[in-house]
Amino acid sequence: MKEIENSKIWKLLEQVPDPEIPVLSVVDLGVVRSIVQMENKIVITITPTYSGCPAMNQFEADIKQKLNENGFSNVSLKTTYDPAWTTDWITAEAKNKLEKFGIAPPQEKTTDKNFILGEPPVVRCPQCKSVNTKMISQFGSTACKSLYQCNDCKEPFDYFKCL
Repeated sequence: MKEIENSKIWKLLEQVPDPEIPVLSVVDLGVVRSIVQMENKIVITITPTYSGCPAMNQFEADIKQKLNENGFSNVSLKTTYDPAWTTDWITAEAKNKLEKFGIAPPQEKTTDKNFILGEPPVVRCPQCKSVNTKMISQFGSTACKSLYQCNDCKEPFDYFKCL
């Protein structure tokens, strides 16, 4: 594949939003693993955020639609689970977008001691930036989020769990 075409495809994929968190793209999330041309076909490898992610079918349809609309008609998607996706793959820019959207981004890496021990992280409130927060529920609006509340501004908010 010509380098310019590969670059164009990456730019197009940056415009494909996550159906559950539309301020993030599939590239921001780290879901897109590679783009390869095999003969006359473009093969895009993606990794689901977790193995039962309900957004995967929408990811696939949106990726194909975006590329088809821009002249890339022979597109194949390949799903891989190895290595498993982690929140470590979320870009720094995406973490900033999450916080501006009102969702606290992952505060730790999967290799951090607190994550390994299963201890809840200290989470910064996306509204007032206080770290005086508490977990209300292990599960938030989706399975990949926990519900927190700020003890200072009293606002509830989702925390994108470290996975």
